[in-house]
Amino acid sequence: MKPELVYLWIAVALYGVSSFSYIFGLISRSEKLYLLGLWTALAGFVPHVAVVALRWSATGISPFITISESIMLGVLMAVLLFLLFQFLGRKVPPLGVLVMPVGFVLMGWAGTLVQEVAASIPPALQSGWIWVHIVGASAGFAAVLIAAGLGLVYLLKESKPEGVYGRLPDLSALDLLSYRFVAGGFILYGLMIISGCFWADQVKGSYWNWDPVEVWSLVSWLIYGIYLHLRVTFGWRGSRLAWYSLLALVFMIVSYWGIPFSVETFHSGFRIDHT
Repeated sequence: MKPELVYLWIAVALYGVSSFSYIFGLISRSEKLYLLGLWTALAGFVPHVAVVALRWSATGISPFITISESIMLGVLMAVLLFLLFQFLGRKVPPLGVLVMPVGFVLMGWAGTLVQEVAASIPPALQSGWIWVHIVGASAGFAAVLIAAGLGLVYLLKESKPEGVYGRLPDLSALDLLSYRFVAGGFILYGLMIISGCFWADQVKGSYWNWDPVEVWSLVSWLIYGIYLHLRVTFGWRGSRLAWYSLLALVFMIVSYWGIPFSVETFHSGFRIDHT
């Protein structure tokens, strides 16, 4: 087995341990299991970085061309933001209850889709806009995943305010943190769409082609725009927005990876082999 695949499955295994630690920590309300989940997430992040670095160094081609690479980069950004938030920001131990299982499932899926490293990059991908496009998408995914995780923690604390949840930031602080991550994800996702328009103009001579991925990306971006509108204009707070952030995450994941995987599109021609 190639070293990159060894590192990939080690990362998947450690993310799996982290996920189950968080899940059983939730069931038993055990801070020790939350802590185990955090440290195994950090341990899994190391081989995860190694996978991306090995694929990049093999040919010098950007490590996000195939759908498996795109998923791995998105999860990498999400776990990185999660770890930074936990170690450097506000301590929210149950946050990994959503973040790590999502990362674990997506990384496992990516492992089943791994392709050989391409020998050369297609002309359509030889554009500086691809970096802005992919980084915006990956960082935006990371932000809204953290926001959804904070929404879940809000609901947990609201229903069980005692014990381990009683030591979490108060509900208003969790609500504000989730809003800030949604706002950041909305900006980054908008950057992804705008850069994608300029990239499409270089490749196809038009800024917008009503490609299914483009349409779903726009819909997902508008869904988060509605979140911000409901909060700023209509004063929504608390559990309604927490549930909204969880449902919006599903739309985002489907638009980013589900549509190009299942439908032949302008994007799938680059990222998926349908032979």
